[in-house]
Amino acid sequence: MVKGLTRRVVIVDTPDPALFEQAIFIVRDGAFGGMTPEKVIAQAREVAQSYGEGKGRSRRPWRALCWTALGAGGMGLAWLLTALL
Repeated sequence: MVKGLTRRVVIVDTPDPALFEQAIFIVRDGAFGGMTPEKVIAQAREVAQSYGEGKGRSRRPWRALCWTALGAGGMGLAWLLTALL
């Protein structure tokens, strides 16, 4: 069974075709709120361009390593205490 839905979609061509062909944004209902369609498209282009530059990725990978080490140390300590007591 196919259900019909109406969605507002913004499709942006990527600035770096080596990674992606297009970026597809599904716009929420009522999200325009006074914004012109040109402003929405400009914002979608900025987001698509910034994603290719790596702005969305964490620049501090050592944080994940620290949390992993802390968790492993805590579990080791808990195991040691249960083994000794």
